[in-house]
Amino acid sequence: MRPLMRAPDVSELRRNAEFVMAAAQPPHQPCTGQGQDPSASGVTILPLAVRGLGFNVGGLRILSDVTLTLLPGAPTVILGPNGAGKSLLLRLLHGLVEPTAGEVSWAGREGDAARRQAMVFQRPVLLRRSVLANVLYPLRLAGAADREARAVAALDLVGLTALADRPARRLSGGEQQRLALARAAATNPDVLFLDEPCASLDPAATRAVEGIVATLAARGTKIVMTTHDLGQARRLAGEVVFLHGGRLLEHTPAAQFFGAPASAEAASFLRGELLAA
Repeated sequence: MRPLMRAPDVSELRRNAEFVMAAAQPPHQPCTGQGQDPSASGVTILPLAVRGLGFNVGGLRILSDVTLTLLPGAPTVILGPNGAGKSLLLRLLHGLVEPTAGEVSWAGREGDAARRQAMVFQRPVLLRRSVLANVLYPLRLAGAADREARAVAALDLVGLTALADRPARRLSGGEQQRLALARAAATNPDVLFLDEPCASLDPAATRAVEGIVATLAARGTKIVMTTHDLGQARRLAGEVVFLHGGRLLEHTPAAQFFGAPASAEAASFLRGELLAA
C-alpha cells in the first residue's frame, strides 16, 4: 500500500518566512502585466526607519548600532564580507528576529507591515503541490478574490506558465527560485527582501532571476537584498548598505559606493582583499 503523502501545513512556510504575511488583508494592487507603483494609493509601509539596531547572542555582539532609513525607489543591496551581519540584518528588518537593541518602524503603520512585505531565501521551501497551487496558497490565505488571475499573472512574470501543473518539487533549482519569486510577487508586497537569491544558481538562472527582480523594482516594489556578487550588485543596486564587523559603515548611492567608497574597509572589499574582523 502506498504511504500517504504528508499534507502541507502553514508552519512549513512560516518557519522559512517565504510567503508574504498577508493573511488578514488582501493586497491593494493586482499583479498585472503593466503593474503600477504599489505606493500610488498613498498607503505604503515605507519609509522603513532603523534606529540603534543591535543583536547579541550570549554576550557576543553580532550587529551593533545600525541606524538607517530605507525609502521607496531603486533596490537597496546589502554588501559586506562573510560574517558582517548581512543576513541577520535582513531578518531583523523583516521581523523574523527580535533585536536586542534599537527599533525598526514602518512609517507609523506597524499593524500593516507584516502583511505588506515578503522574503525569499537562497533555498525555497515549496509545498507538495503543483506550481500553480504554490502561488495560489498565500493568495487564498490573504482572501484575495482575484487569486486565480493573479497567480497566472505571477507565473507569466517569471516564465513558468507552461509548468503550472508540474509538481513544484520537480523543478530545477533555478525554476524553484523563480517560483518563490512568483509566490511573493503575486501578493504585491510593498517590500521584498531577498537573501542571496542567486547564490546557488548557474549564470543563465541568475540572469533570469535578475530580470525578474529588475521588473518588480520597476513596478514599484522596494527590493532589499543581500549578495556576494559584486557584478550583480552593480547591475541592480540603486543604493548600497555596507556592513563590516556587525556595524554599518556606508549607506550611499550605488554609483558613489562603487566609484569612490568613503571607508577604507569598503575600498578594500571592492578590491577583493580580506578584511580583519
